[in-house]
Amino acid sequence: MAVHFKKYHGLGNDYLVIDPNVQDFAMTGANIRLICDRNFGVGSDGILYGPTFENDVPALRIFNPDGSEAEKSGNGLRIFAKYLFEKQYVRLKRFKIKTLGGIVDVQVQDETANLIRIDMGKVTFISDEIPVAGPRREVVNEVLDINGTEYKVTCLSIGNPHCVIPMPQVSEEKARALGPFVENHKLFPNRINMQIVRVIDRANIDIRIWERGAGYTLASGSSSCAAAAASHKLGFVDHDVTVHMPGGTLRIEIAADGQIRMTGPVEGAFEGCFHKDLSQRISG
Repeated sequence: MAVHFKKYHGLGNDYLVIDPNVQDFAMTGANIRLICDRNFGVGSDGILYGPTFENDVPALRIFNPDGSEAEKSGNGLRIFAKYLFEKQYVRLKRFKIKTLGGIVDVQVQDETANLIRIDMGKVTFISDEIPVAGPRREVVNEVLDINGTEYKVTCLSIGNPHCVIPMPQVSEEKARALGPFVENHKLFPNRINMQIVRVIDRANIDIRIWERGAGYTLASGSSSCAAAAASHKLGFVDHDVTVHMPGGTLRIEIAADGQIRMTGPVEGAFEGCFHKDLSQRISG
């Protein structure tokens, strides 16, 4: 079985696109973990599996490197939009993509689909919509105990769950130290993505990211949306925010009704086929 793939990245957050219309195989946890492994497989921060079509809307499934499935990914959506545009599954610069986290509107900003704007949907801070355990409430500026240290956290969903922690300084080391404990905290029944945030000024924030099922990443679109929305909710920033990450920057626009729009780059890296040895290890 010759499995063809394309690899793209959004600000260093890399995904493989595997198209079931080209060839298909079982997207089992074992297969996903093997393919995403950077030593034994191809290596990536996840797999974008699609498109399938529902009422003429291209549908996408997003898999994390640990084999779990994500509801939504901002970088993944920009990458998948570029793939759809390049393969001419879509002919117009405005179209929709369906995810487990809802349908999003896409707008290609240039002729090569290297700059893409996505309407990511509305944020909610309501606990049972994220979800966060406990009574129904807005989870804003609450205390979360991590190994005896108390942090002020704001949690929200933008189709997938996020825990945002403002700090005077952020670093990869801090994100890696806190991330596993926050992701798997008993307060979060479906686990959660974490962002630690430093406010630069009313139009800029600096974040470091720990992604549920993926770990530390250089950039994340949905995390950028979440961090900007939480910072706005807390009164730290205005409606138009540039989010700075090790991989680069994204522009996040926050509407009065909670609608979030993300604009940022995407680039192709390479394409090819799995070697026959790897293909033989894929089951199903």
